[in-house]
Amino acid sequence: MRLTTPADTFVALGTMLTLDELIIAGDALVGWLGWATADELVRAVSRRRGLRGVVKLRRALAEIRPGSRSPGETRARLALVRRGLPEPALNHDVVVDGRWIACVDLAYPAARVAIEYESDLHRTDPATFRKDLTRGERLKDVDWWLVRATADDVGRGIDRFVQRVRRLLDVGYRAPHDHRLATLR
Repeated sequence: MRLTTPADTFVALGTMLTLDELIIAGDALVGWLGWATADELVRAVSRRRGLRGVVKLRRALAEIRPGSRSPGETRARLALVRRGLPEPALNHDVVVDGRWIACVDLAYPAARVAIEYESDLHRTDPATFRKDLTRGERLKDVDWWLVRATADDVGRGIDRFVQRVRRLLDVGYRAPHDHRLATLR
């Protein structure tokens, strides 16, 4: 039985998936699945000049990032970047004073803004729910803002979600919001 490589399967999907679905598939391949590298995807697409869907595949390649761990994280990243915000760090370890605090889905470290994409699992699985609450409290303890995003936030509520992140970034970049120093005096 002949099998196709993950990179060649990605190319085959070019005629079936939307641009965003291709980006999500590409993020999975080079990210949490680890089945291909970005270079392998580029080589597979470059071998298919003139193929139907190749323009869309090239557009997808430009937006694929290693580091995303879920389709929701990819959708959140795309929503932010396509609406003019800087590229966030993916699955960023928040470390303060040499101490690991949390790993967050998306982050703007210079502004101390973290974004967590929460699927229904985060609501329905008690252990995941408790872990999320603890992460949020630990981030607040070190003066990071946490934005929780759901499918609605990267769907019909996308403008409100992006405006909220933009506002937090504006404040965070303009002046430090680390209040720990004030309480130590």
